[in-house]
Amino acid sequence: MAAERQVLSIKDLNKYIRMKLDSDVLLSDVWVRGEISNFTHHGSGHMYFTLKDESSRIKSIMFASHNQRLPFVPKEGTKVIARGNVTVYERDGQYQFYATHMQPDGIGSLYMAYEQLKRKLEQEGLFAADRKRPLPRFPRVVGVVTSPTGAAVRDIIITLQRRFPQVAVVLYPVLVQGKGAAPSIVKAIQNLNAMGEADVLIVGRGGGSLEELWAFNEEAVARAIAGSGIPVISAVGHETDFTIADFAADLRAATPTAAAELAVPHAAELGSQLRTAEQRLRQGLLRRSQRGGERLASLQRSLALVGPRRQLAQHAQRLDMLRAALSRAAETRHRRSQERQAVVRARLQRFHPQASVNAARQRTESITRTLAGAMQARLRDKRARYVSELRSLDALSPLKVMSRGYSLVYDEKEEHLIKSLKEVELGDVVNIKLNDGQLSCQVWGMKEDGKDDDEGSGTGF
Repeated sequence: MAAERQVLSIKDLNKYIRMKLDSDVLLSDVWVRGEISNFTHHGSGHMYFTLKDESSRIKSIMFASHNQRLPFVPKEGTKVIARGNVTVYERDGQYQFYATHMQPDGIGSLYMAYEQLKRKLEQEGLFAADRKRPLPRFPRVVGVVTSPTGAAVRDIIITLQRRFPQVAVVLYPVLVQGKGAAPSIVKAIQNLNAMGEADVLIVGRGGGSLEELWAFNEEAVARAIAGSGIPVISAVGHETDFTIADFAADLRAATPTAAAELAVPHAAELGSQLRTAEQRLRQGLLRRSQRGGERLASLQRSLALVGPRRQLAQHAQRLDMLRAALSRAAETRHRRSQERQAVVRARLQRFHPQASVNAARQRTESITRTLAGAMQARLRDKRARYVSELRSLDALSPLKVMSRGYSLVYDEKEEHLIKSLKEVELGDVVNIKLNDGQLSCQVWGMKEDGKDDDEGSGTGF
């Protein structure tokens, strides 16, 4: 008989296919290259589009939580490299590509390298928030690591001098793009740390393409920034440009000008704040002085200062009254205490233990006399009974009978009392117990009662 067939619902079949795709390692994190078509940016923020190449296409979606971080605006016909996962939309039974990252094609390899390094350093904890150091509020020296000929250095120095003229600027010129840029930046950060003069470092350059900014995506630069003993502000490119250096730095600035603004306070604002604080302090001291003067005037008008003798006299009178009341209360308390003691003493006298002891002694003596009389009477009764029973026993005693001429005959071992001639034979040894002693005899003859001598079996004793 054939095995029973398993019939799946469409929903169960789509769910099974989705689970298979979700468990595939390659499809859970895949990079694809294609051209965007049928692009729709929905009001919810999600992006729906199709990725296609010369011979095939796949429906795709990028949710708002991911596309908000895109450094460009996708358009119809844009060639891109996207990263995401492939799964099945169960309702329609259609597999789709869910994009999480996207870059214009042409810089795809660099972007993939960027993402891989970023993920690696993030897993090491290089970007952890607890490693970030606070910037000094009033730095004396600001170290600048950038190109000495670009617009970035000019913007940084102008902004620092305008906001905080007393700050000193140490410029360490470096290459900011090209093959030798990364080692140049690393050396500058290390040397400024060795010098120990700067209180904060600004590391950056102006905007550019991904290839031009690539020096700040190098692992060596990221580790040098993270290992710096001096707090570092990254200032690379424009507001939409993010580099590995931005994540490793203690603080990211959107532009070089913004980095200078974050590095130092605004002197004019500080002066305004000081003037405001001074004004508030003056007003506070004035109010406090006014309240002190009003309180002093009130105290001067008080009765305690106007007529102190009168106040003292009233207090003295009240003290005398309190002393008298205290004395009366003490006498009353003493008298009541004595009365209570007398009552307690009378109660104790009634219940004095001596009377109980005397009564108990009398009862004991009476009981002792009664017991002694009863014991004497019982002893006399027992003595009389003893004498009577002794007389009866004496009258029944075999010794009493023996004193009248009778005797007792035992066998040789004195274990058996002989009561009949049948119990002995001629020649046997017997013991005769008399009233005053004992005889050991041998039987020479026997004679039964009622028979003549000639009929006996022996000669007699």
